[in-house]
Amino acid sequence: MSQNLISANFSAETIARMDAALATLEEIFAPFSDITADALEGMPRMGEKSEPFCRQTALVLAQNLAVIPPSVDFEGLQQDFIDLDLLRPRLLRLRELLNQADNVETALGCDILSTSFDGYGLMKMFGKSEGLESLRQAIRLRIRGRSSKPAGGDTTPPKA
Repeated sequence: MSQNLISANFSAETIARMDAALATLEEIFAPFSDITADALEGMPRMGEKSEPFCRQTALVLAQNLAVIPPSVDFEGLQQDFIDLDLLRPRLLRLRELLNQADNVETALGCDILSTSFDGYGLMKMFGKSEGLESLRQAIRLRIRGRSSKPAGGDTTPPKA
């Protein structure tokens, strides 16, 4: 029996709204397109442990402006903290949305696969197996990649 975990039924209007929202984000982030993983490779990263150090340093510098030489971009440092603090809540929302979209994609794929297996079984059962050879080959390839052993490698059934 086919499963139906989800019925997204995306309307043309919904898809258009998604595309418009994505286009807006792409436009906003276009000036930063040269910042790639390759460009950042090897550069120091501010993590959870180093962020308090950086914030404390900025605070101490703000209290001692006279000691900051012109070569230190203190205003840039302050603006970077402002931008980071503005960006983070939006990143959290984007990550949550991406997680939801991934879940929808997975659920749709599960429904499609389940119904496809059901349909294949019906074709075999009712003798309409003509043209099913390519499907059999595809299923063999899919099943061949799956392990039939439990994760622990123990194939003996548990004792009652």
